[in-house]
Amino acid sequence: MSARPVLASTREELAALLAEARAAGRPVGLVPTMGALHEGHASLVRTARERVGDGPVVVSIFVNPMQFGEGEDLDRYPRTLPEDLEVCAHEGVDVVFAPSVEEVYPGGDPQVTLDPGPLASVLEGRTRPGHYRGVLTVVAKLFGLVRPDVAVFGQKDYQQLVLIRRMVADLCLGVDVVGAETVREPDGLALSSRNRYLSESERLEALWLSRALRVAQENAAYGAAVALDEARAELRHGKQVALDYLVLTTPDLEELPDDVPPGTEARILVAARVGATRLIDNLPLVLGAEPGSTTSVAGTHTQNTHTRQGGS
Repeated sequence: MSARPVLASTREELAALLAEARAAGRPVGLVPTMGALHEGHASLVRTARERVGDGPVVVSIFVNPMQFGEGEDLDRYPRTLPEDLEVCAHEGVDVVFAPSVEEVYPGGDPQVTLDPGPLASVLEGRTRPGHYRGVLTVVAKLFGLVRPDVAVFGQKDYQQLVLIRRMVADLCLGVDVVGAETVREPDGLALSSRNRYLSESERLEALWLSRALRVAQENAAYGAAVALDEARAELRHGKQVALDYLVLTTPDLEELPDDVPPGTEARILVAARVGATRLIDNLPLVLGAEPGSTTSVAGTHTQNTHTRQGGS
């Protein structure tokens, strides 16, 4: 096991720990998390290490109250700092930044926040109003505090990834935002801190989400309508799955044109409640290509937020 990372809980401690690397011109990598770390987070750390070499890798652990709405699971969100530090030690993290709410938001809610734009009102934003305002505000604050050269986010929170890239481009923040592929259990379930809320039967039901996405991939050669219809049919097998949305978009979360040329890259996204737990997942696919073709391209910038809807 690698040496334990240094824990910083204040802005001053964080700045002091990164001062030497900045003075030497070594790149800094950041993996923002809310804790409850699992193998998916560990894979993000490894990606950050590949990008910065001998530069410091910082993992932030902060349960951000601004991105939780009324009735969401802020209070029960798992807080497992001792275990998280063990994961970080195993992956060779240099600094863990675990600030308090007061440290991140001195004086209470900030008066200046980030407007996430029209993309924040669809998909996750439609059911979680204000969520992406909170996400982008805290990510911008972390970028300001850590000043990373590279920041790594998972593709599982795909809309978040697209919005963060949009923010970085529009505000000229100068951070290389890397979207790392989703890590899955052997049966296909996307790793998530919320999986721990699932009962044994609910976990089995949750597999219909990833199965539906795989079916869409397998049928992408026959076009968008077929891929979406087959995914929708697969989801109907989930007796405990309450579908929120199933959509097929461009990799930028833009509307797919009616006439899609062969080889068009796309993204299929799903959100549903299984029992009391809300889960999201997504996969890339290539429309009109040979069966089995996929793409790992993560979302980039977007303005148009209309999507081809496959469920509600």
